[in-house]
Amino acid sequence: MKLKLLTLAMFCGTTALITGCSDNDSKVEIRPIVKEQLADEDKQPTDDKQPTDDKPKDDDKDPEEPKIAEGTLLELRIMETTDLHANLMNFNYFSNKEDNKVGLVKTATLIRQAREAATNSVLVDNGDLIQGSPLGDYMAKIKGLKDGDVHPIYGAMNTLDYDVANIGNHEFNFGLEFLDEAIDDAKFPYISANVFKDDGDDDPSNDVPLFTPYIIKDKQVIDKNGDVQTLKIGYIGFVPPQIMQWDKANLEGQVIAKDIVDMAKHYVPKMKEEGADIIIAIPHSGLETAEKKPLAENASYYLSKVDGIDAIMFGHAHANFPGPRYEGLEAHGVDNEKGTINGIAAVMPGFWGNNLGIIDMTLEYGAEGWQVKDTQSTLEPISITNPDRTVTSLAVNDAQVENAAMAAHGETKTWVNEPFAKISDEVNSYFALVNDDPSIQIVTDAQLWYTQAIVKGTELDDLPVLSAGAPFRAGRGGADDFTAVDKGDIAYRNVADLYIYPNVLKVLKLNGAEVKQWLEMSAGQFNQITPNTATVQVLVNPDFPSYNFDVLDGVSYQIDVTEPARYDTKGNKVSDGNRIKALTYQGKPVTDEQVFLVATNNYRASGGGNFPGISGEKIAVDSPNENRQVVADYISLQSDKTPETGMDPSADGNWSFAPVAGANVVFYSSPSDKATAFSARFAHITPLNQTTENGFAIYQIDLTQPAN
Repeated sequence: MKLKLLTLAMFCGTTALITGCSDNDSKVEIRPIVKEQLADEDKQPTDDKQPTDDKPKDDDKDPEEPKIAEGTLLELRIMETTDLHANLMNFNYFSNKEDNKVGLVKTATLIRQAREAATNSVLVDNGDLIQGSPLGDYMAKIKGLKDGDVHPIYGAMNTLDYDVANIGNHEFNFGLEFLDEAIDDAKFPYISANVFKDDGDDDPSNDVPLFTPYIIKDKQVIDKNGDVQTLKIGYIGFVPPQIMQWDKANLEGQVIAKDIVDMAKHYVPKMKEEGADIIIAIPHSGLETAEKKPLAENASYYLSKVDGIDAIMFGHAHANFPGPRYEGLEAHGVDNEKGTINGIAAVMPGFWGNNLGIIDMTLEYGAEGWQVKDTQSTLEPISITNPDRTVTSLAVNDAQVENAAMAAHGETKTWVNEPFAKISDEVNSYFALVNDDPSIQIVTDAQLWYTQAIVKGTELDDLPVLSAGAPFRAGRGGADDFTAVDKGDIAYRNVADLYIYPNVLKVLKLNGAEVKQWLEMSAGQFNQITPNTATVQVLVNPDFPSYNFDVLDGVSYQIDVTEPARYDTKGNKVSDGNRIKALTYQGKPVTDEQVFLVATNNYRASGGGNFPGISGEKIAVDSPNENRQVVADYISLQSDKTPETGMDPSADGNWSFAPVAGANVVFYSSPSDKATAFSARFAHITPLNQTTENGFAIYQIDLTQPAN
């Protein structure tokens, strides 16, 4: 069934849109994205030796080569970037302003300085490069890449002499074909040890890696005596196995993903056998100390227990290690001062280029070869935020990176600022975690409109439709990371501000009991509040990602935060708490057996976020259309109905907190004047004119009354 709906040509991408823009949807032929094709002996797991750089054969060795004296010391600096998310320039495309808190153009200066200050150094990148900013979207969805084109990200990185790079989960967001075309111009090798071709035979003994799992590179180094030595450095990379959920539409039937630690235990001994003096693991994976589960997303802690790994350059969590987030983990072997995990050197340098990660390693030569004698992990920031919220840049723009990025940067700025519709009031996410909010309402309304249209005349036509949306920009990236769209003209940067991910719309078929548990999981966003106490209590749980705080429009409900959360952030049931109250559809209580269609995105529909009972098997409408495109189409359509004022973005107030008596409750939000002014619209929200040490404004919320 095809529906001819209003669209904008500039949004037509690589997926077939409801508006008529389409591509050939034939399957992509997979080939290993490596510089050399893997030979038969490279299959996993039986005999998968990997190439080394100019590795000498035994009979090629000079028998007169002098031996290294025991006790010889050398120093090696290992540098890392991670989670750049296409932030090449120090620029915020959403606000259309310079932003000195982000950008490889700044990090590059620190790289060159750190390299100059060290006798021996190597540089790695840990993925999530090509997606995450409007520049990434522009290159993938608007301009595209032809054979021979160099993606500006790689044009910039090629000036920095990277030694190796690892694949991140967001590399798969635009499909394997685009990924292949993007990385084939990188002047450095790519690795990933836990992604394999899907050969469909359920026989792991003949699985072929999609990427080169690891490499061993000969590095010419100078020891403390001033002598030149050859250090064989092994690099091995990993990506969260959850890519098979998050990018199911791009990967299913083409690749499989395996457990990170299992693959480390398989490959690391082989790397040692092949002569690696030291082994650097580059997991695009965060740090959790709980008991390991199969196919763990955040496996860096468990990698520290794999014998043979000497350093862990990790990422994915958009956090700093060493850093305050990881204090108090000494009992788990985490040294937050030295930057080690169970004695293994480790570093994670934030996101968007805001830090350069450095491990300074001292090696000593002994009877067993080169051994790690000492390490120190540090983070070098590109800026500091002053007490008055002004930003001081700590690095000038790197001229080579700036030159490589400038053309695409200019084209992206032009594209994101082209208006196509209007809204009659401002839209922001300052209070999206404590109020029903317009920034979510626009998304859920658009998804509802799309779903009702696409199921019309089908066997699903009579089912009630709900729509799920979450605040993507609600402070996760810092006190300035909030959606803020002025009333008036709407451009693409505003749509990307409302919906930052290139997700694809999916529709699930669920019963009332499953809908309620979905909301119980979302309600884990909040800490448990004790009534009738003067003690200040913080409402929002900072460890619960805001993109998992789903609001379900189409039903009405209250959230009782005096009850304990039923699920933790990983979807594990931790109590019998019953936070969702008064759940109704069209004024009547929702029953467990009632059947609904729920519009959401491919991430959530495939199990992303670990919501109980939510999986790909529940998908009733496997739409090819991007959520962001649906939002753009909807805004345009509604704006055309009232061209003078534009679309009304008001929230419908379908959820609120159940009243709580006598509690002194606060939450944190943007410190901007706009946020303070906007709070005046709500009688239950009061700015306290105070800020946290991270720069967030502190607001008090009166839970004795519902939201206005």
